Amino acid sequence: MPSITLTRVERGSYIATNERGGTIRVGGADSEDFGPVELLLVALAGCSGIDVDYITSRRAEPTEFTATASGTKVKDENGNHLTDVVVTFHVRFPEDEAGDKAREMLPKAITMSHERLCTVSRTVSLGTPVEMRAV
Repeated sequence: MPSITLTRVERGSYIATNERGGTIRVGGADSEDFGPVELLLVALAGCSGIDVDYITSRRAEPTEFTATASGTKVKDENGNHLTDVVVTFHVRFPEDEAGDKAREMLPKAITMSHERLCTVSRTVSLGTPVEMRAV
């Protein structure tokens, strides 16, 4: 079961550490560090981006590969949440036969990631309950 530990550095500043020892700074709106909502968008783009890259780069090495994730933060009767979440891929391949195969596979790879492979987008789409507790 994947897990992270979030440790307070000071008010509004934290360090997230994964089980392998990797770290990332997390901060509030006043900080240059990534905020929690931005990290959710990173997780969506990163998870699907890795899937799409692994699938398409078997056919051709991309000459350009970026994924952008965005959403609208709203506060309504359901509390704070994101709506209109979109992950957009901008991927280019060489103009050759291998590049043609990769371009042909790109839409399929994006669909496969979203509908089956990406744990993050699947979890968000399915609306998995989250339990919060103090120990």
